Amino acid sequence: MYEKYSFESILEGMLNRVAEKNSEIDIREGSVIYDALAPAALEIMNLYMEMNGIMNDTFADSASREYLIRRCAERGIVPEAATKAILKGEFNIEVAIGSRFSLDDLNYVVIEKIADTTYKLECESAGTIGNSYFGSLIPIQYIPGLERATLSELLIPGEDEEDTESLRKRYFQTFETRIFGGNKKDYIQKTNSIAGVGATKVKPVYNGGGTVLLTILDSQFNKASSTLVETVKRAVDPMPYGTGSGIAPIGHVVTVQTAETVTVDITTSMLLEPSYTFEQVSEACTALIAEYLSALRKTWASSEALTVRISQIETRLLSVDGIIDIGETRINRKAENLNLSEFEIPIFGSIENEARD
Repeated sequence: MYEKYSFESILEGMLNRVAEKNSEIDIREGSVIYDALAPAALEIMNLYMEMNGIMNDTFADSASREYLIRRCAERGIVPEAATKAILKGEFNIEVAIGSRFSLDDLNYVVIEKIADTTYKLECESAGTIGNSYFGSLIPIQYIPGLERATLSELLIPGEDEEDTESLRKRYFQTFETRIFGGNKKDYIQKTNSIAGVGATKVKPVYNGGGTVLLTILDSQFNKASSTLVETVKRAVDPMPYGTGSGIAPIGHVVTVQTAETVTVDITTSMLLEPSYTFEQVSEACTALIAEYLSALRKTWASSEALTVRISQIETRLLSVDGIIDIGETRINRKAENLNLSEFEIPIFGSIENEARD
């Protein structure tokens, strides 16, 4: 708004006013009047810059994080805090709740027993960093008889603190549809706020009056684990069902499930530069297709159903160094787009090249 007020324009205006009063006064650079006004012009420019920042922070669409948080607070919205990953640990013996283990740079604590010698472990570091490491655990304190300790499966993904743009989007969403206890938007917002949940679809009256079906993905937009599904069920509609003991209103019986995965195997015919082999480009191809499918999964909640398109795959593969041309691309051995159902998501399987001359 105040970008036009540069140091040069402000100083020029000040010098012109002096010249209007007395044209005989020397206003050239280095003159007494120039040297007297230049510092003042610089301070005035800084003042306009500060005013521009204040204007930006006044409105939610341009506010910096600090002031966006204050604006959101006026509507009862706060940034979602970072959460800790919950993982499955397998041991050769029973271990005590509260036992601590380490893997690489992270520490984990046993929080709940799943079955004999199998436990839930919570990463002590909050955020997505806890989702990445699997393998042999080292006990922080000596445990007699312990011979095997393995971190084997991610049960509930950890999440980083909500980023600024996600918070901004939630703020504006509050103006789009009124949230009322038990309506679809209320279910979506409250279910997504549960640690580990990344997306939710709501199907009301799916099995008669008062029934609600929630279908979820985890925060990495993958199929949710049975542990996460059960965690959401307990939070939304714990036993006795339909009594309003959880998030769901009285009279709502809620079923929670996760989307089914459909493996996407790609077969294509690539023309490669003479100095390249398929093995050299396959890693980049795999990464691009997996990235495309991940982007699709992120739109799952707002789409009736997803479609994996051959054109999108070919466009991405053509950007890989070494690939000259591509054709005859098939998804799961069919030369057609893959249309998924309402509750299906795509995951990458493999890519195979049928060599071209």
